[in-house]
Amino acid sequence: MATKITMPRLSDTMTEGTVATWLKKVGDAVKEGDILAEIETDKATMEFESFNAGTLLYIGIKEGETAAVDSLLAIIGKEGEDISGLISGGNSTPATAEAKAAAPAQAETQPTTDNSQPTTLPKGVVVVTMPRLSDTMTEGTVATWLKKVGDEVKEGDILAEIETDKATMEFESFNAGTLLFIGINEGQSAPVDSVLAIIGPAGTDINGIAENYKKGGVAPAATPAATEQAVTTAPVTETTQTADGGRIFASPLAKQIAKDKGINLSQVKGSGENGRITKSDVENFTPSVAAAPSQVSQPTTDNQQPTTSVKPFVPAGEKFSEEIKNSQMRKTIARRLAESKFTAPHYYLTIEVAMDEAMKSRAVINTVPDTKVSFNDMVVKACAMALKKHPQVNSQWREDAMIINHHVNIGVAVAVEDGLVVPVLNFTDQMSLSQIGAAVKDLAGKAKNKKLTPAEMDGSTFTVSNLGMFGIQSFTSIINQPNSAILSVGAIEEKPVVRNGQIVVGNTMTLTLACDHRTVDGATGAQFLQTLRIYLENPVTMLA
Repeated sequence: MATKITMPRLSDTMTEGTVATWLKKVGDAVKEGDILAEIETDKATMEFESFNAGTLLYIGIKEGETAAVDSLLAIIGKEGEDISGLISGGNSTPATAEAKAAAPAQAETQPTTDNSQPTTLPKGVVVVTMPRLSDTMTEGTVATWLKKVGDEVKEGDILAEIETDKATMEFESFNAGTLLFIGINEGQSAPVDSVLAIIGPAGTDINGIAENYKKGGVAPAATPAATEQAVTTAPVTETTQTADGGRIFASPLAKQIAKDKGINLSQVKGSGENGRITKSDVENFTPSVAAAPSQVSQPTTDNQQPTTSVKPFVPAGEKFSEEIKNSQMRKTIARRLAESKFTAPHYYLTIEVAMDEAMKSRAVINTVPDTKVSFNDMVVKACAMALKKHPQVNSQWREDAMIINHHVNIGVAVAVEDGLVVPVLNFTDQMSLSQIGAAVKDLAGKAKNKKLTPAEMDGSTFTVSNLGMFGIQSFTSIINQPNSAILSVGAIEEKPVVRNGQIVVGNTMTLTLACDHRTVDGATGAQFLQTLRIYLENPVTMLA
């Protein structure tokens, strides 16, 4: 019996998805576990596996098309099976003609739809739009064009650097041809899905295409699969670099698995199209002795000299002001923090923690070769363990329900030139202190070099913000929604304290917990801080 496959919900905030690529076509045999398609969600492009075996009888959402979650994506069944009833029941369009001869029917119906449009794209021409490179991105700014009109573009070439609300990211072309048109100049901003560029055969007349596309009057012509996508929205997480600067094509899922397993993708041989590395390639990879190339790429970032801005000379007694255009990151920070402050009822709890034992433990830990643990790493680890005991603090508010997270993903606030980013340590409670230290150092370095990916900033359940290194004794933070709490960490101070009725010199640190009163009551927040204090004042208890 045929089975309907619907658009899956691949992230917690996903409401619709775009089919980036179909890896199977109508008539192909499908095995359980085969990759059917790559689906672009609101956060990443992910491989979608089949949980059914049979023949792919029908494709309901074509490449480049977007549909709501639970829309009819495909039908799998026995070859020759009548699926007209399933199509009419799962799709608003009449299914009498399309159900019988799946692939030919789809090929014939598309041109008739296109003919109703005022204009069609010339053969081989692809409209590239402003991609959605982060889950909160609504518009992007072109920082730099690496190609100019008339340049030849190969599949995998970097077209431009695009500034999102979180980072500046390289945007790669998934099409080959000549860059015929640039729709957004350097320094300009435009909403997601605006016309970014047009790629096609050299000499092609593209007059009116960009203008008509904005009005919805241009429809893609029937072209081979390689150029059939009218809109390219592939995120930069599809590729990485080898030590010699070459490009490596890999699916986002393959990259994530490789990262989790510590596998160097330059050593993995891809079995996908054009040598693309897939999930199965990484899972079946056996590491070889050649591990040196992974350490060669570091000098490329070290050679980048920081540019120091020259401040203008202002004569004494003269007024001078400077207007600086708000970056996408700064706009997003302003919007999200205002939303958090005025929608979540904040309240604050403050405690003082004795850090003498923590200082002794850190000194011992750092005597281990190649180990460097900071006080912030110890705070993050203590928070992770305290959250396991007080999951109410590890929660999120929704209008219809409260989400209690039993996994702990701690976001660590990192100051960068344009503002603030929050990279995330997934499953922090399962990490050792040295692993936390290495991960924070790596993510902070990426943040300062604007190399963080959206996946590395997504999914936090709790946040830690530390200004102690700047000598700040105590402060309050605004909750990083949808989290319910954020911990503000002050500096360690040497001062007189009372112990056992005696005044002695001690080292203390002030912690302030900001809570959302909709999810975390005062007593719950206080109990969390008590547990946190026990872990920090007696670090050995974190080993229990």
